[in-house]
Amino acid sequence: MVGLKPSDIPPPLGVKMASAGAAACIADMVTFPLDTAKVRLQIQGEKKAVGDIRYRGVFGTISTMIRTEGPKSLYNGLVAGLQRQLCFASVRIGLYDNVKNFYTGGKDNASVLVRILAGCTTGAMAVSFAQPTDVVKVRFQAQMNLDGVARRYSSTMQAYRHIFQHEGLRGLWKGTLPNITRNALVNCTELVTYDLIKEAILRHKLLSDNLPCHFVSAFGAGFVTTVIASPVDVVKTRYMNSPPGQYKSAVNCAWTMLTKEGPTAFYKGFVPSFLRLGSWNIVMFVSFEQIKRAMMVTKQRIEVVN
Repeated sequence: MVGLKPSDIPPPLGVKMASAGAAACIADMVTFPLDTAKVRLQIQGEKKAVGDIRYRGVFGTISTMIRTEGPKSLYNGLVAGLQRQLCFASVRIGLYDNVKNFYTGGKDNASVLVRILAGCTTGAMAVSFAQPTDVVKVRFQAQMNLDGVARRYSSTMQAYRHIFQHEGLRGLWKGTLPNITRNALVNCTELVTYDLIKEAILRHKLLSDNLPCHFVSAFGAGFVTTVIASPVDVVKTRYMNSPPGQYKSAVNCAWTMLTKEGPTAFYKGFVPSFLRLGSWNIVMFVSFEQIKRAMMVTKQRIEVVN
């Protein structure tokens, strides 16, 4: 291994999973206000506005929240969000290359279909056990911190307990089907698009495998992902945030939105979704590549010493 560059050595699974989890947490901390604004815009129109508060646009939503609820409201649900990324991103991103290699039998140059299958697989695996963290995150982001308005939850752990006591295990895994659908779409679009753009850039020698290449690839992946995943994301957010009995199922939620608000309801919060996914992808993939590289350098040094 001595003399090889870190980028020449395939990182072990543990390094990829740890790098993905850490990078996703960094990205969440940077972009969380945009995600909270997206959630507020997505649930707007579902019920009567509290205190006649209406949100208009991503930055209008952020300024309204700061004015009416204080700056801390932008980070409602951050703890659950970080818990989610540690469970979720480490699986869906960290396992992607290994699952892709499993489907190809270890061959290079995997087809687009194999990449999509690998992305869907790791996305579904991640949702299956990280769903409770997503439910709590969305509900925290949706609740308003206003005087005279009762808050559903006071802390992250109290939210887990309250949902379990009042809605059972089904409450903690509420919206799993739309979330698996959404994350299968997001994961395969995000990772496959990033993969393909990065490969094309390197193949045509437009950029070297460094920060500018990672930035361009991540930006492109964020835009394509937002276009494809927005409708499912809106349904997922509304269904997970809804009290028991409001919707019979995720399909019923989607049908109610279509009949009451029209097809444009499925793209509510599109701009914050893109701003959030685009910026999240940039921060996450750039951090992921750098953390992974740093961990490989450290691993090489330890092996040289030993």
